[in-house]
Amino acid sequence: MELTNQPEIQVGIMAEPSLLFELKGNYQLPSGCNGSHYKASIHRGEILLTNQWGTMRTAKEFQFRSSSGNDSFQLKGVTIGIDFHWEQKQDQEFRGSLKLIIEAGKVRAVNLVPLEEYLRSVISSEMSATSSPELLKAHAVVSRSWLMAQIVKSKKLEKQQEAYQTNIETDDEHIRWYDREDHRLFDVCADDHCQRYQGITKIISDKANAAIDATFGEFLLSDNEICDARFSKCCGGISENFENVWEPVYHPYLSKIVDQADGCTTCVDLRQEDEAQSWIRNSPAAFCNTYDRRILSQVLPDFDQRTKDFYRWKVSYSQTQLSMLILQRTGIDFGHIIRMEVVSRGHSGRIIKLKITGTKRTKTIGKELEIRRALSKTHLYSSAFVIDHLDNRSGLGTWCWPLPDRCRSDG
Repeated sequence: MELTNQPEIQVGIMAEPSLLFELKGNYQLPSGCNGSHYKASIHRGEILLTNQWGTMRTAKEFQFRSSSGNDSFQLKGVTIGIDFHWEQKQDQEFRGSLKLIIEAGKVRAVNLVPLEEYLRSVISSEMSATSSPELLKAHAVVSRSWLMAQIVKSKKLEKQQEAYQTNIETDDEHIRWYDREDHRLFDVCADDHCQRYQGITKIISDKANAAIDATFGEFLLSDNEICDARFSKCCGGISENFENVWEPVYHPYLSKIVDQADGCTTCVDLRQEDEAQSWIRNSPAAFCNTYDRRILSQVLPDFDQRTKDFYRWKVSYSQTQLSMLILQRTGIDFGHIIRMEVVSRGHSGRIIKLKITGTKRTKTIGKELEIRRALSKTHLYSSAFVIDHLDNRSGLGTWCWPLPDRCRSDG
């Protein structure tokens, strides 16, 4: 499918109690505003806007409309990789217009930008500028499709009277998946929860521009609907079915795919615990089972390459550490953790449901991302792991598990 009219996308960049920004270019300013440097904060339920000379204005919302394609604005201290192990702050610059709104008692900065311009940054932020032209073209189509699928889904949900549910909570189970429910005031966020978008902070390569131009307005379709084309940058050997990670909906185009025809995953069923154990405890062939910096640099941006142990790695906790961590991350008081057991795995070996037994209660948690969040101060690299209970006297001890990949989940 090809789209000829280019929509304007609303991208949520950051939300803070106060934020600083600078306008560069000929912006159309809100009534009564002047200057180029501003601070925005919350005061008595409104946004308090202060320019470089100390002049103040308050309103529920402010918009700074771009007059040309050369206008840009800079936001100070944007957090990227939120809650992931690569979290850091950057000053970031964006083309297009800026909107300030109130979200959960904070100032939310929203970038209003044409779809194709948004994608130029996504392609340059998610992937390395040295990636092959064909890979960048494929990524452009996939990213465009995913974004428009989310916008279409949001419009459908707005018409529904029932609230959209992303969790199942019973006495025995705590099951949650992460989707768009956090982004009701804009189309898409700028971080890894959606698609990595850093404006023009990083140089947009000629290859990225060429990939966008060559695929302008192209989408993936299935049954005449735009595909919810979610993606990750590390394979782990085999992909997972959509319904095992996100909402319980089957999409035939997001199901089990083995990454190479002669790979070891062609002859195993990683939903079976014994086969998953063998797969994870060894280091079988897969496209992403490489430490060749030349290959990795062709795909991953610089700061993604700082992770060295992305295919096989280990994490260990004492019983006290693990018990406190799970309480902090889930809000569920299991008491002292006695045992963790796999209830079910998906086709990729990723754990979909994990049973946690403690001195106070036993409960099963899921899905994939919720498990990763519960067992780490940030996120575990993956939920495809095995668990070793060490020094397990009286049901107490140390937990250690090797994990197979650094596969990010985009919701």
